[in-house]
Amino acid sequence: MKRTLVTGGAGFLGSHLCDRLLRDGHDVLCVDNFFTGSKRNVAHLLGHPYFELMRHDVTFPLYVEVERIFNLACPASPVHYQHDPVQTTKTSVHGAINMLGLAKRVKARILQASTSEVYGDPEVHPQVEGYWGRVNPIGIRSCYDEGKRCAETLFFDYWRQHALDIKVVRIFNTYGPRMHPNDGRVVSNFIMQALRGEDITIYGDGSQTRSFCYVDDLIEVIVRMMESERGFTGPVNIGNPVEYTMLELAEKVIALVGGRSKLVHKPLPSDDPRQRQPDIGVARDRLGWQPTVALEDGLKETIGYFRRLLQDGAAA
Repeated sequence: MKRTLVTGGAGFLGSHLCDRLLRDGHDVLCVDNFFTGSKRNVAHLLGHPYFELMRHDVTFPLYVEVERIFNLACPASPVHYQHDPVQTTKTSVHGAINMLGLAKRVKARILQASTSEVYGDPEVHPQVEGYWGRVNPIGIRSCYDEGKRCAETLFFDYWRQHALDIKVVRIFNTYGPRMHPNDGRVVSNFIMQALRGEDITIYGDGSQTRSFCYVDDLIEVIVRMMESERGFTGPVNIGNPVEYTMLELAEKVIALVGGRSKLVHKPLPSDDPRQRQPDIGVARDRLGWQPTVALEDGLKETIGYFRRLLQDGAAA
């Protein structure tokens, strides 16, 4: 039984990861400061004998004894990470320093949940791991983009300087149950607007593209990466390479929800990437992974989750 720390463990991805690790026989310590995470996401685990929940902010050091560290702590949607941009950068950078220091002290393997945002508004399509990106260092998204880029730098410097056992994954757009209903991300936005019978907001002309990976597929590859052979550090792109325009996604959501929502166009936000699609060749070749859940099937599960939130009055 591995003693495993999940930072950001009460968040969207973290809570699903905790579920999976417990099923796999881990002793799980879930750490979260509940800025975007929610106790509701892990309430069903509180009675589990091998699950522990701790309120803690990773910008402060943590002293625990563990063998595996999944570092997922950081607000990941523009609405949340732009709310307090200085704190967002601190969470990525100080959080990485503190978790790397912990991993060094206890000789733990550590995985960094990085992001496709390290590629910025890319000139290479689809994005491969060797592409260095095109990021605005002083824009309103920079607190997140550059914070995550700096965290990757720290991970690789700890690997080179201290021979730390690191893993780095770059997560592309992911969706599914337990997404925050008001996080401003396109899937949750479209579903909540459709369920409430509101018009659906399309930024720009709707031709910009994203690739959407269902949460179960993503957790599977994160676990595979953590248990891959020592020395295979990544970074590894993880996401679904099937690309959709915003208009296509909106039409799918309206069709699945039903109702009479119309599309309303608004100006494109600053530094919003035009295209985002992962090349998952490395994940496929080295980890034997590729996503299996079709967008329509994943959307049905996600719509059902948000519908229950609205019925319970928990989506305010």
